[in-house]
Amino acid sequence: MDEQLLIDLLAGNLVYVLAFVLVVVVIFRGVKIVPQSEKYVVERFGRLHSVLGPGINVIVPFIDYVAHRISILERQLPTMSQDAITSDNVLVEVESSVFYRIIEPEKTVYRIRDVDAAIATTVAGIVRSEIGKMELDEVQSNRATLTATIKESVFAVVDDWGIEVTRAELLDVNLDQATRAAMLQQLNAERARRAQVTEAEGKKRAVELAADAELYSSEQIAKARRIQADAEAYATEVVARAIRDHGIEAAQYQVALKQVEALVALGKGEGRQTIVLPANAMDAFGDAFAMLRGVGKTGAGR
Repeated sequence: MDEQLLIDLLAGNLVYVLAFVLVVVVIFRGVKIVPQSEKYVVERFGRLHSVLGPGINVIVPFIDYVAHRISILERQLPTMSQDAITSDNVLVEVESSVFYRIIEPEKTVYRIRDVDAAIATTVAGIVRSEIGKMELDEVQSNRATLTATIKESVFAVVDDWGIEVTRAELLDVNLDQATRAAMLQQLNAERARRAQVTEAEGKKRAVELAADAELYSSEQIAKARRIQADAEAYATEVVARAIRDHGIEAAQYQVALKQVEALVALGKGEGRQTIVLPANAMDAFGDAFAMLRGVGKTGAGR
């Protein structure tokens, strides 16, 4: 009885049950919740209709459908390595890395099939082209400028694909063994040249300082001689004035005094046990004392 009652109940309300199921299916097919990190590309009868952003979106059930779910997170291509030749004919191996994100999924989906491969090929061609315009030394020293140029060139190419290149980096620039050996030899030669230049400059500076010191010494000696000459001139002037004022006795007194000073200096020499006196040494002492007495009498008389 219970089963029959249930069948009769369902048969009487079949329309409502089907309507409820239809409403559930319509809601499921017509309401789309898009995650923050994705965008949905909606097609209608096989053609692009719209792009759904993050959040709740409503589409026409059974007519519109989500054909592509595209992640808009930033992506990194695997590290790429390609050969390039500089303008001075040096073969280098360049390692590069590219970061990008999809900003217009409708372009990416319908204009390019393999995004990663397309970007990798584009970057390789641009890197070879830009390095071919520069010499090896410029590649090594202007890596930041080269990176910026590559990024701008890649951005201009991939713009039609709805892609934004956020970063393009040159990770390394490798040389073959022969080129490395040549550069090392050149570096050692440059270091040796700088060392020789530094040594030569040091010797030159030492010579200049020695010449300055010798010039300074000569100037000081000349200054001392000039002072000594001035002193002797002054002494001579004093003696001449004394002779003029006191007569020949003052001159004789000065001569005798010099003789006595010479004998005293001789006695202070190394051979102090033996003193050699000239024949007229005692006469010199006598003359000096006599002149002193004479000077004393004259002063007393005055």
